[in-house]
Amino acid sequence: MFRDDFLWGGAVAAHQCEGAWQEGGKGISCTDVETAGDNVTGAPRRLTDGVLPGEDYPNHVGVDFYHHYKEDIALLAEMGFKAFRTSIAWTRIFPRGDEETPNEEGLKFYDDVFDELLKYGIEPVITLSHFELPWALAKEYGGFRNRKAIDMFVKFAKVCFERYQHKVKYWMTFNEINNQADPTQHNLIQEGAVLLKEGDDAEYLMYLSAHHELVASALAVKAAHEINPDLKVGCMIGMNGVYPASPKPEDMMNALGAMHQKYWFTDVHARGHYPNYILKKFERKGYDFITEEDKKILSEGKVDYIGFSYYMSFATKYQGRNEKTFDYFNEDFVRNEYLKASDWGWQIDPLGLRWCLNWFYDRYELPMMIVENGFGAYDKKEEDGTVDDQYRIDYLKAHIEAMRDAVTYDGVDLLGYTMWSPFDIVSASTGEYDKRYGFIYVNYNNNHEGDFSRSKKKSFYWYKHVIETNGEEL
Repeated sequence: MFRDDFLWGGAVAAHQCEGAWQEGGKGISCTDVETAGDNVTGAPRRLTDGVLPGEDYPNHVGVDFYHHYKEDIALLAEMGFKAFRTSIAWTRIFPRGDEETPNEEGLKFYDDVFDELLKYGIEPVITLSHFELPWALAKEYGGFRNRKAIDMFVKFAKVCFERYQHKVKYWMTFNEINNQADPTQHNLIQEGAVLLKEGDDAEYLMYLSAHHELVASALAVKAAHEINPDLKVGCMIGMNGVYPASPKPEDMMNALGAMHQKYWFTDVHARGHYPNYILKKFERKGYDFITEEDKKILSEGKVDYIGFSYYMSFATKYQGRNEKTFDYFNEDFVRNEYLKASDWGWQIDPLGLRWCLNWFYDRYELPMMIVENGFGAYDKKEEDGTVDDQYRIDYLKAHIEAMRDAVTYDGVDLLGYTMWSPFDIVSASTGEYDKRYGFIYVNYNNNHEGDFSRSKKKSFYWYKHVIETNGEEL
């Protein structure tokens, strides 16, 4: 069963909820130049060269948490939340990323948010970089392809650790750092790691920028422990277990290759060094950017716990490529015929969460926190104001049951569960409002219509009871 001090709660990101993109001295982040997408037409989000007239940038508005945070936190307290995960928008503290001194108005905003949480006994769980790299850092410096970004991030981290060390115990460095593992996808840009130019070697720049992020993370972990030994700093991994499509040995090796490509980041975070399979890949490709000093830094900056998101699993089938290396290709992923999917095509696999918990714990023997898990859906608000989101309850119930079994039967060390997201926010993948995750309905839609009023869905009362019983009654 769950520990008595289990951290039940929910998670958001600053750029998806705060809005107020030009208030309080905030600068422009990479997410502020990301347009809305559309699940119906399949139109993707785009990154524009600065903020352009006539474009729709939903992150500018969010759900106005900047002005509604007291109301929102009161609703979380009514549910009995023990923890609330959010991020500190880097550009509220250093608007460009390269300033010498931080923006006091931005620091004060998070002081106020954390004080409001602590007033209700809610533990803040804070991510330092959640796809919120300053646009100036990306545009003028090349993002994390430039080693100078390491020092900028560490300066930002130290300011936050020193300022909030007595208010925030649990920290994470880079959100879903491994989302950039496939350099052919938008994720490389979404991470804020690097802006690609014509002629760039995307794969090389992915590994280079990820390496700089990992060095920055290790330096931040070390700094936190020096500032206050009680601080706990974790990594944050986007976790989707990869199954072989069949017992065929080539499919098994293909799945292993995909796991290697997607989760070597965790090895560096948790073990303090690169795994041999990645080093052999670097050797084959002639990549040579890891210095002896970097190796020392990584070994001294291992994380205290593993935070991860889990929404779905994948399956992969060998297609005849790379018979010796079994390298990862997006085209190798196939639909798992045993699973249903959401309206956005995300395969629903509660038992896969138990598998992932065991995979992490067997490998690293570190405490874990599930910091994202949720169900995006088209919610219908009835005339009487209610939202019957039984489908969300069913999804979360099955996943909580799986993680409870992982604790009870498998003995994994689980610190908490912050589902995504307690109130409706902007979707990171599509930029939509109509892809809703929350227990709390926010009256705002894809057409920018609504007054941001909050109301409780059916799932609000269900999750309240789950917390009250410490997960015993689902």
